[in-house]
Order: sequence, then structure tokens, then C-alpha cells
Amino acid sequence: MENKRRKLLAVLFLLVCLLGIAALYGQARQPAEGTGGHSSNRQKVTLIAKSTESAFWKSVFAGASAAGTEYNMELLCQGADNEEDYISQNQMIDAAVEDGADAILFSAIDYEENAAAIDRAAEAGVRIIVIDSDVNSDQVECRIGTDNYRAGCLAGEAALDSDASALNVGIVNFDATTENGQSREKGFRDTILRDDRVTLVDSVNSNSTISAAKEATLQMLEDHPEINVLTTFNEWTTLGVGYAIREAGAASRIRLVAFDSNVVSVDMLETGEVDALVVQNPYAIGYLGVETAYRLLNGQKLPSPEIDTSTMLVTRENMYTEESQRILFSFDEIK
Repeated sequence: MENKRRKLLAVLFLLVCLLGIAALYGQARQPAEGTGGHSSNRQKVTLIAKSTESAFWKSVFAGASAAGTEYNMELLCQGADNEEDYISQNQMIDAAVEDGADAILFSAIDYEENAAAIDRAAEAGVRIIVIDSDVNSDQVECRIGTDNYRAGCLAGEAALDSDASALNVGIVNFDATTENGQSREKGFRDTILRDDRVTLVDSVNSNSTISAAKEATLQMLEDHPEINVLTTFNEWTTLGVGYAIREAGAASRIRLVAFDSNVVSVDMLETGEVDALVVQNPYAIGYLGVETAYRLLNGQKLPSPEIDTSTMLVTRENMYTEESQRILFSFDEIK
């Protein structure tokens, strides 16, 4: 009788231990409130982009997501509805701080108007990394992206690659308050104006939308029919300028050097509305952004406070090479 009783107590004790282990395991797996299902001990990174719809930014998000998985970090990717809405970006910065972000990856719509919000985030202890487009803040610990001045020079060299005896150039840039576009234009101007064949006929800034860039280009061509070279500096304006050239039936007489790639701009490269694309490496920008956040948050030394990601000039002559096909690959089709 005594032996049976001891065996029963031993079994009950074992069951209690097993139940306790199971409870602890379940508690460990329970996601922390407000983390979207991620473990509460993950470091949190918020990526705030200039937009979310372009092929460029979807590629950035894909690279960031890959690094977030590799480094086991909680990642939130978001952006403004359009590339003029710096106010929404500032609200996202403040919300990221409130939500407990450890680091913010940021691409500024407005070099000046985004600065105060970034400074507030840094003062709250958030590590700040700029990707793609700079902000006027000395709290930024690393800047990652295209060497925009050099990319503009590359576009200038492509514009000059012409047998024409006179090059009458028009520039269609996006928002004047965005640092990367202005740096690209400066590099372009500095390059083309060294050539005696060049006359800079007109330069405009439009909203960073297809429709605005198309309208600005059609007006420019109406005002200056002598223009035979055009350049523009981001994905949306590339499409707008390309559509304007198509509508005007001017592909055979105007050389267009543009930026970025998606299925539409690559098609324009094939059909002649676009003659050259300066293509960035957005996947690397996203990946390196998250990797840099991990290094900063874990006390690792950065190789440099500035990381230059590659650019490549793609033309009809080299667009089918393996290297060009890799960089032209689009993550999402633009309708």
C-alpha cells in the first residue's frame, strides 16, 4: 500500500513538472503586445521611405527584409503616399520613436523640413541611418546609397555620347527640396557644360509623378522645339518624360538619359523613347541599411560613415548582357 502511494505521488510530481515546463515554454513563445507577432527581445528597425509604390522602393524593402531575417530584427517598412509629403514622414518618425524603434532608416523628401523630426528621434536615443536621400542633421550616423553627384556625371557622359554637332539640352528634375535629385543635376550640369557643343536650353522641377513630369516635358518641347537631348533623375519622372517623347513622336530626334528601372522604362529603352538608364542598386541599399543598424545597435564599428552603392549605365547596346539583366530585374510590374 505504501509503495503504491509513493508511486502515485511520484507520477503526480512528474505531471506537475511537465505542466510547469509547458507553461514556461508557451509564455516564452507568446509575442509581446504591440510587436506584430515578433519576440519582444528583437531589436526594432523602422524604414521610412519617400514612397512605397515604385519598383525602386519595393526593391529596397526586399533587401531590407532579407537582412532583417538574417539578423533576426523586427522590421517595419513604410513610406509617404507621394514624394512631396514630408509632413507624413515627420509623423512616421515621431510614431517610430513612440513605438520603441531602436533605429530608423530614413530617406528624406525634404532636406530641411525633415531635419527637426530626425533630431528629435536621435535625442530620444534612436540610431539614425540615411538611405538614398539625405537630411540636414548632424545626428545621422551613416549614409547609404548612390553617389548622387557621380551618378549625375554618368548621366552627363551618356548625354554627350552623340555624334550631333549641337546638343540642345533640357532638364526635367523632381522636387527642388530633395537632396539626391539636386546632387544628380549638379553632376550632370558640371559634366555637359565642359563640352562646347552643349547649350543648356531649359531646366524645370516638377512634382515626382508621371503626370507632372509628362506635362512639364510636353510644355518644354513646345516652347523649345530645338531640344535634342533630355535628362531626368528618378523612376517616376523617367516614365513621365518617356511618355511625353512617345506622345510627341520625338524618339528618333531626342536622346533621353534617365534614371532607375521598371518594366515600363526597360520597354522604353527597347522601343527608343529612352536611350540610356542610370540604374541604382536599391536592393543593396535596403540590405546594407538594416545590416548597418544591426552593427550600430550591437556596438560594432562601421567600416565608413558613408557607404556608396553601385550604379550602372544601361543602354540598348548592353541591356541584354547578364550583368544588365540582373540590375534591370523588376520586383513588381508597374501598370
